[in-house]
Amino acid sequence: MAGETLSEVKLALTHPKSNRLLSSSDYSPIFDKAQIKVSHQRFLILARKTERSHPRLGIVVAKKNVKHAVKRNRLKRLIRDTFRTKQHKMPSIDAIVLARQGTESLSNQELIEILNNLWKRVVIKADRPK
Repeated sequence: MAGETLSEVKLALTHPKSNRLLSSSDYSPIFDKAQIKVSHQRFLILARKTERSHPRLGIVVAKKNVKHAVKRNRLKRLIRDTFRTKQHKMPSIDAIVLARQGTESLSNQELIEILNNLWKRVVIKADRPK
């Protein structure tokens, strides 16, 4: 990050609305025809390559899998944070992270390690030629 000002670094690590999947029309193509699938016992990431200039993120944490709102919000915050810190290394993809049962019992550090590993795998799969 040499040569960049602090404000440029902070801006690069934000997660603006343009980097989020917001509507069902954003989610449907990924659920229907995911080109990239990365799985873990606690998470599933589905993704599609796009023509955009940046990656976008959608998060699904079902009440069925994580009962308490506080725990769901913690998971979503950690997912967003790991994505935010890795997005500059990612190709143009739309990704959905689905949390599975038992995820809320993991510590923040365990979740961050799992998610960082999953994002690395997503980047590797996205960079592979078809």
